[in-house]
Amino acid sequence: MIKFNKKRSSRSLPPVSTASLPDIVFILLFFFMTITVMKNQNLLVENTLPTATETEKLDKKDRIIEIYVGKPTNDGNANLGEEPRIQMDNKFITVDEVGDYALQALTLMPEHLRRVATVSIKADVGVKMGIIEDLKNKLRKVNLLKINYTTNEGAVLDNL
Repeated sequence: MIKFNKKRSSRSLPPVSTASLPDIVFILLFFFMTITVMKNQNLLVENTLPTATETEKLDKKDRIIEIYVGKPTNDGNANLGEEPRIQMDNKFITVDEVGDYALQALTLMPEHLRRVATVSIKADVGVKMGIIEDLKNKLRKVNLLKINYTTNEGAVLDNL
């Protein structure tokens, strides 16, 4: 029979090396920077979207021109009243200006996406259809014919 002699050593474990810690932090930071989507518009109007039973999801966010319609929010805008307003690119516009702003947003898109651009109208539930019809007529005059309505699920209600 062979006996093994276990010697007890007074040595402690070596400290954990933190040399690779900055690399790990940098990788995590880079990961979160690449997957984060920044919101590029502040909502200036109330936007409770309607519900729909038959919906279809829009695929490409980079070819969508968003138009918000609703009552102005109460963020110090008491002088704007209660009438529905149209918002594009963080500012209020009139129905007559919709065509110009939509064409300006279209020119900011890459050339190959301009032909397939979609106008997404995000109208509040309380907005009357008169302002929506005026909006659609102005978009037709500038030949933006692909118009969608967004519901509360973020899907499309109607594709014209």
